[in-house]
Amino acid sequence: MPVSPRIGLVGSQGAYGRWLRRFFEQRMGLQVWGRDPVGDTALSERALLEEVDVLVFCAPIRQTPEVIRHYADIAAGIERGQLWLDITSIKAAPVAAMLSSQAEVVGLHPMSAAPKSATLRGRAMVVCEARLDAWRPWLEAFLAASEADCVRAEAEQHDRVMALVQGMVHASHMVQGAVLRELAPDVGGLDAIRPFASVGYELDMAVMRRMLASNPAIYQDIQFDNPHVAPMLERMSAQLDKLCDLVWRGDNVARDQLREQLLERSRDYAGKQSVAEGSYAFERLGYLLADLREPRFISVFLPLDRPGSLRALLSVFEQRGINLDSIHSSRSADGELLFRIGVSRDGDATALQDAVRAIEAEGIGRVLEASGIA
Repeated sequence: MPVSPRIGLVGSQGAYGRWLRRFFEQRMGLQVWGRDPVGDTALSERALLEEVDVLVFCAPIRQTPEVIRHYADIAAGIERGQLWLDITSIKAAPVAAMLSSQAEVVGLHPMSAAPKSATLRGRAMVVCEARLDAWRPWLEAFLAASEADCVRAEAEQHDRVMALVQGMVHASHMVQGAVLRELAPDVGGLDAIRPFASVGYELDMAVMRRMLASNPAIYQDIQFDNPHVAPMLERMSAQLDKLCDLVWRGDNVARDQLREQLLERSRDYAGKQSVAEGSYAFERLGYLLADLREPRFISVFLPLDRPGSLRALLSVFEQRGINLDSIHSSRSADGELLFRIGVSRDGDATALQDAVRAIEAEGIGRVLEASGIA
């Protein structure tokens, strides 16, 4: 096993392919070669196999097993001594396909879209070791560099869990989108609903809109290509039918059955501590949404990531007697780390305008947006 293995990406022009190239080159200092039908065909498939030590498949879900088998046929033994990885949302079929090769094999599933950040810090990644020996030390180094919260699982277990974590969640939000499309026009449309929104509605709408903004093929494949999703949908449909029947009946017996069958049993199954933790997490998200709705804020990018940078930013407001309501860090669409600072509604507008000028004049940061301070 080489100290600095050469990395090959199959699907190098996709979102994760582009992210992995940056990660391997910039984070781990490794050489990367890629191949993709869309704009990355300088190397033939055989040449890519001959060039690399680690081959990562990041193709679309439904195509991945066939693509892997195709590469295994082309390799015809030259992959012996290599490590093959895939990062597909379904694991049993891709892992089985990789095992038809003579390479060492590990299936990976980062539990998020390709991030804007340089690592997977704060995100889970499922690791399915199928055939691993000489490459284990490098794999562990790679996982450590990714900063992901790694969970080990068998490929079959992964797919059964994903039927719930992905299949069930995506299905419920796709259905919500369809119901809104049918019924929202009767009450004035989505914009008319928004002022009435609860925290729960806002959170659900955020997930639904995130899905609608993403590649629909991902959600399509997760429903169709995981064999455990269809049985889950049958259970989900049966529970929804039960709820519908109880609500149409509407009598006291139906009300008691709804509470007992759909609320109390699930509460008891989840457990007292889990329910309490979930309730508190929901409250925290509610406070966050309330902060983000406040109309008076300043959004600042700090170019110098070093101790004291945030203190220098906050001192600008302190020196001018400006009271802050909230501070939240996030990332821009380009992946820049920024701070959204909510300011008191009754703060002096002149002082706020002076603070904005000082942030840039003193080289502390770049103000991306300043709202409600005119």
